[in-house]
Amino acid sequence: MRPDFAGFFLKAPNKEGRFDFESKSMTDRLLPGSLLGMLLACALTLPAIAAEPHTITMTGHGEIKAVPDMAAVTAGVTTNAPSAVAALSANSTRMSAVFAALRKLGVADKDIQTTHFSVSPQYTNGDVNNPRRLSGYQVTYEVSVKLNDVAHAGAALDTLVGGGANQMNGINFDIRDPAPLLEKARTEAVSDARTRAETYAKAAGVSLGQVLSISEGGAETPPRPLYRAMALAAPVPVAPGELSVTADVTVVWEIH
Repeated sequence: MRPDFAGFFLKAPNKEGRFDFESKSMTDRLLPGSLLGMLLACALTLPAIAAEPHTITMTGHGEIKAVPDMAAVTAGVTTNAPSAVAALSANSTRMSAVFAALRKLGVADKDIQTTHFSVSPQYTNGDVNNPRRLSGYQVTYEVSVKLNDVAHAGAALDTLVGGGANQMNGINFDIRDPAPLLEKARTEAVSDARTRAETYAKAAGVSLGQVLSISEGGAETPPRPLYRAMALAAPVPVAPGELSVTADVTVVWEIH
């Protein structure tokens, strides 16, 4: 900035007809008082540039375990015959018996869902001298059976086998309403994140301030069981075990 300097300026003649000189700074001469005041007022009202806050970011994990209260059994019938019609007919007969056995057990029609159906040609193993040839057809029909009472899982497996099912693809356990458990898992996850953040903050000689943001990791993914029991021996003992509902969060704090 160029330094200001004073100068002498000729004033208007006085009553006696003489001319006087007035000393003023260059700034006062070039900027009238009203304009200078406005500029100073604007400068004083400009907002100060706030410094970015120092932060600490921490993740937390929450896990709540519970005994499952529902199960799904996947089973089916596979039949083989020289012709597709014969294989399909045999399969339909056995599957009808399976459906009847499930209804007798008390399973509602809405809880039985077809998950797979296929008709596949079968061939003999060929070699250079004997090319492979069509030997028959195989029909596979699978259903998923939802059981609203885990205590009926063993009986359902027995019923499926007794009714004619010759394909057992396992049993999956689940929780009918995981929302309350997920809420507890989220609370536990935030608490876990705070505990970790406090540990690091203490070690660094700072303290936690207000929470700036919270985000849930994998929020679009529903809670998944971490353990699935499976039992296929007869008589069938079923061990539902426990399922885990989990939540993961990321929390950002301001630190002082």
